[in-house]
Amino acid sequence: MLAWPGAPMALASAALFGMSTPLAKLLLGAGVDPWLLAGLLYLGSGAGLGVALLVRAGLGVRPAEAPLARGDLGWMALVVLAGGVAGPVLLMVGLARTPASTAALLLNLEALATMAIAWLAFRENVDRRLLIGAGAILAGAVILSWRGGPGGFGLGALAVVGACIAWGIDNNLTRKLSSADPALIAAIKGVAAGTANVGLALARGARPPAPATIAEAALVGFFGYGVSLILFVLALRHLGTARTSAYFSTAPFLGAATSVLLFHDPVSAALIVAASLMAVGVGLHLAERHEHEHAHEALEHEHRHTHDLHHQHDHGPGDPTGEPHSHRHRHEPMRHAHPHYPDLHHRHRHAG
Repeated sequence: MLAWPGAPMALASAALFGMSTPLAKLLLGAGVDPWLLAGLLYLGSGAGLGVALLVRAGLGVRPAEAPLARGDLGWMALVVLAGGVAGPVLLMVGLARTPASTAALLLNLEALATMAIAWLAFRENVDRRLLIGAGAILAGAVILSWRGGPGGFGLGALAVVGACIAWGIDNNLTRKLSSADPALIAAIKGVAAGTANVGLALARGARPPAPATIAEAALVGFFGYGVSLILFVLALRHLGTARTSAYFSTAPFLGAATSVLLFHDPVSAALIVAASLMAVGVGLHLAERHEHEHAHEALEHEHRHTHDLHHQHDHGPGDPTGEPHSHRHRHEPMRHAHPHYPDLHHRHRHAG
């Protein structure tokens, strides 16, 4: 069963985020404070998407996406707090006290934290094939980040681990919001996280860079953080957290490949080995076939959909007619068997 369209979305998200890394390094080389740069990247994402949403509203375009409901606001606040504030703050604290080699290796724990939380806390199904595939992808990321081995483990390293756990929580909580408009989610997170991080950076003495550098950071953030997050949320909708996170773990390789293409970095043996491992891991995930008889409980919610196998409902007078569309609808109880992923309609428990 081909993981369509979730896998291409997750890989595209990883590609955009991965490409933003070497571009951000160029901005750091221009003397921008790292913490301030993180805030500018988030703000570029939020502001750019905010403008796009305003233009969309001004043109009278009604998106086929569900709005954020009142019950989503608490989850949204936790996503911003965990992923947009706690994660970056812990990372900056850790980077100030930890050798770069140690930090680069420890940052790979984000994928493990995300999958562990999805598996243990949210009971998302992960079988042996997926674990082996995720392990191969993670091994490739570790090889790419290896710079001679850890240089010590102390409070700084614990802070980096804390950042990875915060982002793992963020990724899992974002799944709670994945039925809503992903552009709105990314815009809110970008503005809130960007404002918080820029404020913290300025409070600790960071100097604002030149306007041209701010504009460059905003452009990198718009695509590398904003558009990337939109694709990540859409992938969560189709694949669930563990699988999306595994695909997203290819970001370090895609960033390294961008450096080869744009900056003519040498093609190292580590890059070749990492590419091979990641290809094996992605291949294992793409070849997954998960099928068994399962039960759907009665459910009422709102999200973008077409009238497929799981959406055979009647429309009221005010409901939209074209497809895809979004409106509140009810799913009646159903039991059947077919290939599926832990998407919006298949988040059931598994035996064992």
